[in-house]
Amino acid sequence: MEHKHMLILIIVPCSVTALIVLLLVIYLCTRKRGEIVSRDVEANFEVKERDGVEKDLLIKFQDGEDLTVYEILDAPGEVIGKSSYGTLYRASLLSIDRLTLLRFLRPACTVTMKEVVPVMELLGSLRHPNLVPLCAFYAGQRGEKLMVHPFYRHGTLAQLIRDGNGEAHKWHIICRISIGIAQGLDYLHTDLEIPIIHGNLKSNNILLDRHFRPYVSDFGLHLLLNPTAGQEMLEASAAQGYKAPELIKMREVSEETDIYSLGVILLELLTGKETFYRKPNFDKDIYLPNAIQSAILDHRVADFYHPQILVSQTDDGQRAVNEDHVYEFLQLAVACCSPSPALRPTIKQVLSKLEEIGK
Repeated sequence: MEHKHMLILIIVPCSVTALIVLLLVIYLCTRKRGEIVSRDVEANFEVKERDGVEKDLLIKFQDGEDLTVYEILDAPGEVIGKSSYGTLYRASLLSIDRLTLLRFLRPACTVTMKEVVPVMELLGSLRHPNLVPLCAFYAGQRGEKLMVHPFYRHGTLAQLIRDGNGEAHKWHIICRISIGIAQGLDYLHTDLEIPIIHGNLKSNNILLDRHFRPYVSDFGLHLLLNPTAGQEMLEASAAQGYKAPELIKMREVSEETDIYSLGVILLELLTGKETFYRKPNFDKDIYLPNAIQSAILDHRVADFYHPQILVSQTDDGQRAVNEDHVYEFLQLAVACCSPSPALRPTIKQVLSKLEEIGK
């Protein structure tokens, strides 16, 4: 009889423990099935904290009013670019009925949601003919963050320059692109209550439509990154030749550092050369702004632009381009790349001069 009682005492606790374990497994499985899980957005990342997001958050802006969380997460996407802080996807969203650019920001690289949401609301409110608009922002329970933008089929300014497209040698297209970039930057620097510094301006962040209208992307993105990720962005900018010499930390970006980057882009646009290039029989790369400064001093400016630039195609045929305008364009770009921030022109001055040259 004592053995029977002892057996019952052993079985009961074991049964209760097993029941608790079983209920816990059922709860976790049910909870997992109830969550929205992204199949096409990077699903393998790990987040230690939930970043304060208890449920899916979708903030919609102009041209993104019909988007849903399900549609964004289930859209078939193709990876078209990667960086240290995120991934770019080209996706097709039914409600927008056109190709869309999805920018995934890695959870480990961004600031807290308390800091992210106000920045997203600000960026989503900006509208200008030469800026890539933000249509929506999604934040998930595991820290994933997605920015939804229009997709521009005709690629980037960097691709246009690198591919040696004949259109890139036409003076009116060079002027159209450079003026458009300056107009977008002018809006960010002067038309807002608090100026927005781009922080990562480069030819790869200038998108083009079929009429060669430029759209500036990635503006203000550094505001969403934590110090480590922001510094990695700055180091990448330096390696690509767009970083102003006085800029040491990302938090020190300014209107003057944006102007320096703009100057480098203008030089790329006119010369058709990359920021770092190599001459035949040279064993090291040459930095484009330095080469142009030397060419101006040595009166070798004509060596740095395509002869086709001096012939402008118009509706009435061809007409010669004033070579002085080309020289003024180069001088303006070099001024933007001055080692001294105080000597660089403001964006208003740059835009005014470009419009004068492009007449």
